[in-house]
Amino acid sequence: MIKYFLLGTFTLAQLSFAYAKETPNDLKINTSITNLVNQQVPKTVIIKTKKFKIRIDKQPNGKYLYQSWNANTKITAKPSMIISDGELIPDGSGGNYYFNFNNEGHNYQIWRNYLTNSAKKAPYTLVVYDTNDSEIVRQDGVIVKN
Repeated sequence: MIKYFLLGTFTLAQLSFAYAKETPNDLKINTSITNLVNQQVPKTVIIKTKKFKIRIDKQPNGKYLYQSWNANTKITAKPSMIISDGELIPDGSGGNYYFNFNNEGHNYQIWRNYLTNSAKKAPYTLVVYDTNDSEIVRQDGVIVKN
C-alpha cells in the first residue's frame, strides 16, 4: 500500500514539473502573435493626401525615414522635406499604429487606420502639430504604393 502511495506521489510530482515547463511556451505563442502584427507594417509605403505625397521607409537601424513632395510632383524629384529617425508606435491591439517624426519642434504623425468606426475612413491620416502641440494639418491619405 505504501508503495502505491509513493508511486502516486512521485507521478503527481513529475506531471507538475512537466506542466511547469510547458508554461513558457504560452509566452512564445503570445510573442509570435505580437511579431505577426508587427510584420504587417510595410517596409515602404507611399501615400497621397490632398496636398502631399509622402514616402515612409524602414531604415536598417529600425527607425523610419519620412520624405514628402507636393501632391503634383513626381516622387523621382528631390523631396521638399526629409525627416529621419521616425518611430513606429502601436495603437491598441487591433493593428492600428502611427509613424511619429519630429522636425524643428513640429510633430508629424502618419496614422494607419485599420480599425475605424466608419467604412469610408481613409487608410492613412497625416496629422501635423506645431511647437505648441496645436494641430495645424489633418489630411486623409490613400495608398499609392505598398
